[in-house]
Amino acid sequence: QCLEQLRPLVAHPAELAFALCFHDAVYNPRAKDNELRSAEWAQAVLQTAGATPDAAQRVHALIMATCHFQPAQAQQPEDGAWMLDIDLSILGASTARFAQYQAQIQAEYAWVPAADYALRRQAVLRSFLQRPAIYQTATMQAWLEAQARHNLQQSLAAV
Repeated sequence: QCLEQLRPLVAHPAELAFALCFHDAVYNPRAKDNELRSAEWAQAVLQTAGATPDAAQRVHALIMATCHFQPAQAQQPEDGAWMLDIDLSILGASTARFAQYQAQIQAEYAWVPAADYALRRQAVLRSFLQRPAIYQTATMQAWLEAQARHNLQQSLAAV
């Protein structure tokens, strides 16, 4: 839905759509290499389907850009800001949808002791609030920044 509205602004919309579909294709909350495994799988699928090596590499790079807590990459993919902003769009969802998302995250990490989970989740939420802007593009800042900050502040206040 979000990508359709942004399509005219995106350099490689089909690649971005593919990367968005694959970015959590491999997901294990206990693993630390989900993005890498998802990126490699997407790249392999594209290569098998006959995509150009450049296109497959761009999709790989877009998926790897979703490692939000890695140091800033010197060479972000061309549509990397869109990838990150769409990936974080849930933070700017309606209050009700954001509450559902929070419950889903908590359920995924039910294996983590409650006190540890609360501390780690608070740290993650605070890290987004401490950014000068949560979203990288002016478009997504205009659409979602205020609601995202509201959701994050409400979530932190509830803990």
